[in-house]
Amino acid sequence: MASGTEEHALTAGDYIVHHLTHLTSTGHKQASVIDWTVINVDTLFWSIGMGLLAVFLLARAARNATSGVPGRFQAAVEILVEMVETQSKSIVHGDRSFIAPVALTVFMWVLFMNAMDFLPVDLLPNIGAMLGFHYQRVVPTADLNGTLGMSIGVLLLCLYYNIKVKGLGGWVHELFTAPFGNHPLLYPVNFAMQLIEFTAKTVSHGMRLFGNMYAGELVFMLIALMGSTATVGGFLGHVVAGSIWAIFHILIVVLQAFIFMMLTLVYIGQAHESH
Repeated sequence: MASGTEEHALTAGDYIVHHLTHLTSTGHKQASVIDWTVINVDTLFWSIGMGLLAVFLLARAARNATSGVPGRFQAAVEILVEMVETQSKSIVHGDRSFIAPVALTVFMWVLFMNAMDFLPVDLLPNIGAMLGFHYQRVVPTADLNGTLGMSIGVLLLCLYYNIKVKGLGGWVHELFTAPFGNHPLLYPVNFAMQLIEFTAKTVSHGMRLFGNMYAGELVFMLIALMGSTATVGGFLGHVVAGSIWAIFHILIVVLQAFIFMMLTLVYIGQAHESH
């Protein structure tokens, strides 16, 4: 997209492909798939940015907390903290001094990254184009690399708590004796089943979030294309459809953050249980 003439000449397909192209470490176009040879710079930038914003807001709430009548911001944070603590208490049976804050961080982080989808589709990419960045995707959770990275992080936490709670010997014993029993002939089958379980949980954890946010991103692009038809019907359709989808997407954004947090708690909670 080197000039304004080329930009106006884009077809609907070109427009969507352009918006689904990442800004990478190589500067080349990359599809939204896993690629170990490049780094999606836009995903990293907006992920870190939203993470820092979440930490800033939570730290601000903690710093300004008062035992008196709370303000609206403090009350909202207290409701959120109580919700996360209640969920973690019902799922994780053990020390939650680290797990509950992790769950809160996961929820806020994913929520803020999902909420990037509410910004006008062309706003940040156009600003980036003026600065020389012609490819940019601003919804980190619509990148499979990002969501699988978070789910792998959850997997590492699960492995850590398996070893911490059961001991290395106890966990290795469980790997070879569950779920079918303690018999030498069943050891390979049990171990294979355990590997499949860990892999399936990790992949589905990341894929679920990615699939929902990627679909939402596509719908917003299609709605944006309606407004580019330069007709009254296209403009009205853009406004009506965009408003309806944005309202519905609020539920999706919050629900997907909640589901990702809950699955994080469930998987860590399973590490506290013995077969």
